[in-house]
Amino acid sequence: MNMANMFLSTLSPKFYVALTGTSSLISGLILIFEWWYFRKYGTSFIEQVSLTHLSPWLGGGDPATEGATAGANGSDGSDNGSNNGDGQSQTPECKMWRNPLNLFRGAEYQRFQAARNREPLTYYDMNLSAQDHQTFFTCDADSGKPEYEIMQTAWRERNPEARIRLAKEALEKSSDCAAAYILLAEEEGTTILEVERILKQALRVAEANFRKTVIYRDSNSPQESLHRRDMNVLIYVKRRVAMCTRRLGRLKEAIKMFRDLLKESPPWMSVLNMHENLLEALLEAQAYVDAQAVLARYDDISLPKSATICYTAALLKARAVADKFSPDVATKRGLTAAELAAVEAIHRAVEFNPHVPKYLLEMKPLILPTEHILKRGDSEAIAYSFFHLPHWKRVDGALNLLHCTWEGTFRMIPYPLEKGHLFFPYPNSTEFADRELLPSFHEVSVYPKKELPFFILFTGALCSCTAILALLTHQYPEPMGIVAKTILSWSYMPIQYVLDKLEAILPSNILHQLSRV
Repeated sequence: MNMANMFLSTLSPKFYVALTGTSSLISGLILIFEWWYFRKYGTSFIEQVSLTHLSPWLGGGDPATEGATAGANGSDGSDNGSNNGDGQSQTPECKMWRNPLNLFRGAEYQRFQAARNREPLTYYDMNLSAQDHQTFFTCDADSGKPEYEIMQTAWRERNPEARIRLAKEALEKSSDCAAAYILLAEEEGTTILEVERILKQALRVAEANFRKTVIYRDSNSPQESLHRRDMNVLIYVKRRVAMCTRRLGRLKEAIKMFRDLLKESPPWMSVLNMHENLLEALLEAQAYVDAQAVLARYDDISLPKSATICYTAALLKARAVADKFSPDVATKRGLTAAELAAVEAIHRAVEFNPHVPKYLLEMKPLILPTEHILKRGDSEAIAYSFFHLPHWKRVDGALNLLHCTWEGTFRMIPYPLEKGHLFFPYPNSTEFADRELLPSFHEVSVYPKKELPFFILFTGALCSCTAILALLTHQYPEPMGIVAKTILSWSYMPIQYVLDKLEAILPSNILHQLSRV
């Protein structure tokens, strides 16, 4: 005890200032890193490392971390998010879907990048597109054909100039390579008119190729894959031409093209979800009756759901009551049958994708939609809101009803479960998948909102306390030195008590030998 007192008496106030100041600096750096890591990855670095390295020693694991990892690898999440007709819940599946309303790279994405100096697409998203193109536009029978070998390389190239150069090389090998025209339209066209012109060239080539291979339909021969490939190319080009027509404002023509596509498309092309293109065009033309007819066909409990389906159903029901809707009046007299139907439809839509209202109500800034989306995720909410926000604004009172239902007066009205529109519980894996899809400058919407991890709160409190102690020690060195010595003396008292007891119990020669060691 005397030695401890002697040691403490030799410490100057500057030592305590340096000690507390250094502790405050280190804890502050840890706090900054923890906060950055949490904002970027949605979890605490210290907690993640502890669970990764300590859990195997302790013989356990963290289910949340395992679920998140599985979700990032595409093994958990939501596909259609609904029960099947027999009431048996289907296994949820987290997978990326092609965005039905994806933009054109050269005419839209690259123009944004040139204007803002920001990458609108991630490599992960573009890699998924490359895989889609290789699946749709090539087949086993193309092996050995130089133009298709070149296009295989072109789809995988990261540099836009290299992709365009390879597509032109493929056309030099064969002018019948429709996939090369598609790439040039997507990448080289800088305006929608130019894109449409190149796509119409691709359409002529695709139609000629389709007529050549139609004889192999249902032939059960290796050549049948050629016919299937040519049909994929033809459907894809027609869809993109229709999207150009929609962009240029020729709505009647675009609607007719989308209707024809839905009739002509084979079942395996349903992954393009062209009915969502038709719905968006009908809403832009304010053909609400036709939109309701299309919705009635696809808003079935046995079919995959999407934000477009759920929120369009809510918009059409809100349109019937939104213009005369008043929250104060509805609270006093209660909701009418039509108002209740609209509120229930909004509840159903928000249950499917809770990220959409923030964008429709302009509480969160929109960015360009990605080429792929994750259903029920932030990427799907962006893709839907980017094109459908004007439709909600066009219906008087619709956004007001959405706001009241989402976070206002009617938020707690329960959705009637007996109607059968049930979704799986919201998956935890969407955040991690969306972080892969969405650009780094976008703040990913998280649902449910996560609380700050314990280690961020702990390091924040530690940094604040040590900073206050450093300031007090600097301002009042003598009193704080006395306080520090007193606290250290009190802290040493239990240790001294244990040592005294040991000295009384154990023989003195043992302690003497231990001290020599």
